[in-house]
Amino acid sequence: MRRLSLLLAAFLLGALALSGCDDQSSSSQPSQTLPTPTATMPSQGPAAPASPTADVPQGKGFDFYVLALSWSPSYCEAEGDNANRQQCGSGRPYAFIVHGLWPQYERGFPADCRTSDPDVDQDTLRALYDIMPAAGLIRHQWRKHGTCSGLSQEDYFRVLRQARETIVIPEEFRRLDSYRTLSPRDAEQAFLKANAGLSETDLAVTCDRRFLRGVRICMDTRLGFRSCPEVDRRACRAAKVVMPPLRGG
Repeated sequence: MRRLSLLLAAFLLGALALSGCDDQSSSSQPSQTLPTPTATMPSQGPAAPASPTADVPQGKGFDFYVLALSWSPSYCEAEGDNANRQQCGSGRPYAFIVHGLWPQYERGFPADCRTSDPDVDQDTLRALYDIMPAAGLIRHQWRKHGTCSGLSQEDYFRVLRQARETIVIPEEFRRLDSYRTLSPRDAEQAFLKANAGLSETDLAVTCDRRFLRGVRICMDTRLGFRSCPEVDRRACRAAKVVMPPLRGG
């Protein structure tokens, strides 16, 4: 009996020791969170929506912006000999360019507002040629639209570039080597897929009788996407349009 009692006591002491180890391991060791793996491959999905930022200079006297992107080969081919030679005769392969950043009212838009700074200097022009490849275009956009933004010329072109950098051009439209026929809906869907957060009511594809001419994207004054029914109503209604290939290379 004495031997049995000793064995029972040893068993109980061992059980208590094991229980104490479990309690210590769960309470004194901090829980560990595995680090999130860093992606090593580029994302194949749409770009993350650009977050409106506080460093966008704030205009006044209008409701929102339209960022007008133009398919440069359509302009050059449609205008022919009347096309701007700086844009169309240089042999540079322009695709989608910025046509302008237009202050808008919910209905209509302001234009040709008074300014004490009507011209655009050469340094500013050269700084914009990568996205607006013609001096005449830049000057015209400033005089007609930029002067109505409530911004200085420097800030207006700063916002224009910020707006362009918000947009991801779909991969299939970064270069075309041959004519492409598509529906305006196809072009719209490509932009929606490439730009997360952009919706069908925020943009409009434009055309003439034959060519896709551009895409207009509506943004608030902090460059977040927003709907614009009046702009959408002026969207291309053709069943099919043509996108000419890029010039030069």
